[in-house]
Amino acid sequence: MVKNPSPKPSIRPKTEPVKPASQKPTPPKLKKLTPGDPAPSFDLPGDSGKNITLASFAGSKLVLYFYPKDDTSGCTKEAIDFNGLRSAFKKAGTAILGVSPDSAVSHARFKTKHKLDLALAADETKSVLEAYGVWVEKSMYGRKYMGVERTTFLIGKDGRIASVWHKVKVPGHAEAVLEATKAL
Repeated sequence: MVKNPSPKPSIRPKTEPVKPASQKPTPPKLKKLTPGDPAPSFDLPGDSGKNITLASFAGSKLVLYFYPKDDTSGCTKEAIDFNGLRSAFKKAGTAILGVSPDSAVSHARFKTKHKLDLALAADETKSVLEAYGVWVEKSMYGRKYMGVERTTFLIGKDGRIASVWHKVKVPGHAEAVLEATKAL
């Protein structure tokens, strides 16, 4: 009886694990913008019916704050806080612009309801939210979904990002941003 030499191991091509059809792909990780980076340009519908561009703020400082949704508790408080400090921001040579994925019509109602006198822009396509890295995967009660990470950018007169606040906690935030504008 002749013994076979030890069998050669089978070589199988490496394959990627198959994901169930119901599992959505994870969005790619975007580079977070940091101080010194040029602020991505934008052209968005404003609450007044006119488009708002980054270029329209050239030569002045800009507080660009991204928030999840009009007329929710945290977003309303944040808008009211920035609105209350409007004159101090103006004195510091700084404009304020809020951006969310809500429509311009929703922004107009939100401003009227809460007597806000600051500009709001609509990013329904989420292109600017993505450019600024604030359209992210979130999780609540084990459910994953895409949403806005509350973030504020202070953009200098030169069009570059001077400061960034990620995952903003609303209490005291507008005051902290105002202090940063005064130092810029």
